[in-house]
Amino acid sequence: MGRIAVFLSSGLGLGFLPKAPGTFGTLWGVLLFYLGRHLSWQIFAAATVVAILLAILISHFAEKSLGTHDSSHIVVDEIVGYLVTVVGFSFDWKVAIWAFFVFRFFDIAKPFPVRWMDQKIPGGAGVVLDDVGAGIYANLTLRLGFFLWYYFN
Repeated sequence: MGRIAVFLSSGLGLGFLPKAPGTFGTLWGVLLFYLGRHLSWQIFAAATVVAILLAILISHFAEKSLGTHDSSHIVVDEIVGYLVTVVGFSFDWKVAIWAFFVFRFFDIAKPFPVRWMDQKIPGGAGVVLDDVGAGIYANLTLRLGFFLWYYFN
């Protein structure tokens, strides 16, 4: 189970890239957003919740196998964090690209309580939930940004 969990949690190996594994792992989220473009937002949201639960489970076993908490090789958290970022948006490349950058910003900056979740919640839940929190911040920021853009243009 450990090898499979590491393989899946690493985004099929992208997490083992020497530079910016989280950034490259997030690209899986962009692909999933594209593949899910024909789903209703409710189905996409439900699938995202299932993906979060699976990511927590996979991360739990991957951590045990890797012997460390929140290894940089684990990128499934970035994948589901990106999915949270785009929940409720229709697929559009403009949205996908902005979501990528805004999510990466919040994932790296870790505003409260994201950093607290990263440091205090143990196991697979701690690996994943901070990225879910970053995804929520990114989702709300995108909504505000697009609203202001369309309102003033």
